[in-house]
Amino acid sequence: MTAQLLVVDDEPNILFSIEHCLKSNDLRVITAGTAVKGIEIVRKERPDAVLLDIRLPDMNGLDAYLEMRRLDASVPIVLMTAFAKTATAIEAMSRGAFDYLIKPVDLANLKTVIAKALTVSRLNRVPAVLPTEHESLEQADQILGRSPQMQEVYKAIGRIAQQDAPVLILGESGTGKELIARAVFHYSRRKDRPFLAMNCAALPETLLESELFGHEKGAFTGADSRRIGKFEQVNGGTLFLDEIGDMSLTTQAKALRLLQEQQFERLGGNATVKTDVRIIAATNQDLPRRVASGLFRLDLYYRLNGFTISLPPLRERATDIPLLTDHFLRQMSTDLNKPVRGVSVEARQVLQEHAWPGNVRELQSAVRYGVLQAAGNTIEVSDLPASLRLIGKRNGLSSGEQPTSYDLSARVRQLLAAGDRDLYRRLQNEFDDVLLKLVWQESGGNQVRMAEILGISRMTLRSKLRACGLLGDDAN
Repeated sequence: MTAQLLVVDDEPNILFSIEHCLKSNDLRVITAGTAVKGIEIVRKERPDAVLLDIRLPDMNGLDAYLEMRRLDASVPIVLMTAFAKTATAIEAMSRGAFDYLIKPVDLANLKTVIAKALTVSRLNRVPAVLPTEHESLEQADQILGRSPQMQEVYKAIGRIAQQDAPVLILGESGTGKELIARAVFHYSRRKDRPFLAMNCAALPETLLESELFGHEKGAFTGADSRRIGKFEQVNGGTLFLDEIGDMSLTTQAKALRLLQEQQFERLGGNATVKTDVRIIAATNQDLPRRVASGLFRLDLYYRLNGFTISLPPLRERATDIPLLTDHFLRQMSTDLNKPVRGVSVEARQVLQEHAWPGNVRELQSAVRYGVLQAAGNTIEVSDLPASLRLIGKRNGLSSGEQPTSYDLSARVRQLLAAGDRDLYRRLQNEFDDVLLKLVWQESGGNQVRMAEILGISRMTLRSKLRACGLLGDDAN
């Protein structure tokens, strides 16, 4: 039996190309140049799948999508657009779209996607998520990236947001795990309820348990009154547990029970407290390896690992660096009240070729530094942090690898010749930048190991990491 595919787009050349590419003895391609005509075809013809452009002259593509879904809830609809906007991608997937393609569409990929859609149609599967009401998309647009890797992240957010299952976000430090968690929350059914974020690596075990579960008066020295923990405070809402890989085994056991039963006891108490909380967890650690080492519970890992969103490091989505650079430039110029409007070609090349061990957070810090240093309205290479100019280029390196070539003697002579009178502070900062970023790479961003390698306290380490942009200013 011949399958039917409806293609809706207002550009005749695109309709022609897609029809020519896809039509066969087994597939009939029907085309429509307007949303109204496409909706009418869905009503009368009941196609097996639909390829729908989001930008149409007579109706918003998402509205047309909802009308088509109203007429036939089981038809797989693939959305496409030339405007790769974060919020649009997430909203499309959260409304139940089968997939989301960016123009110009790769025809080989299109064939694969349509083949999958037709298979699903034959099996009468319903798309991942039911439609939601129209909502503000401003927050989700804080996540930036047009790369294929980030498009997959947006699709994943859309698929899981409306479900109430736990979510595990994996990614190196600085990749934006909390932003992703907030986007999942923003598109969820709990978006009008509380959202709280907790860094599991920031507090000792007893204090972390008290923060999460609360405590009764007298539970430990200094517990002078009952304290309500985060799991009670966020009842009905969402709790984001950042760096859950650093949570102690004792706290992990309590967190597992909460995930399974939605109940717990406060520290020092016997009364069972019931709550209703969605958990979104994140880590930069290799959890299977920690499970094998006995540092993370296997049952908790399985409970969290039902749906995973993996964030790519910035070095693996380097095509997003110009977009992020321009975004941070606008943001920092406004925040710092400096009329810096551009980045020189040479400075952009340095930014493009850097390996970014601190990922997006490090890029944000570098742009901020450049705006502060810039004497005119353009960031030059000389305005960038020294570590970017002194560490080797990304080209030809393996993932995350950065050879160092820091000629201290030559640098001192250079600064002396320039008449610099603050050599000690300046060189110390430059050396810290190089040293910390290399040790960060070597340790995988594990602060306990970094402190041991460097022979300094974690408090001192965290202060230095903030200074060189590897740790956010708001980190606890």
